[in-house]
Amino acid sequence: MIPIELYFNLSAFLFAVGLGIVITRKNAIFVLMGIELMLNAANINFVAVSQSESGLLEGQFFALFVIVIAAAEAAVGLAIVLKVYSYFKTIDLDRVNELKG
Repeated sequence: MIPIELYFNLSAFLFAVGLGIVITRKNAIFVLMGIELMLNAANINFVAVSQSESGLLEGQFFALFVIVIAAAEAAVGLAIVLKVYSYFKTIDLDRVNELKG
């Protein structure tokens, strides 16, 4: 049995990497990937807590709900990125901010 602290450490590391990507990257695709990493870090926490408490499945149901939300977010986010690219001819978020005025 793997200790729950290792799951929490992995989750914290993935969340930190995702947050770092969201803060530092200017490319919209990378920002979406960072958000997905942060959502997956939350899923690891949900499943780890659910597995530590025998007989409880709430954490796994929450993880499934987050996966569905993440899939919808990815679809809508990519559609927005494609629309922004067709309008501005770039996906660099700083350039889009400069071009909108």
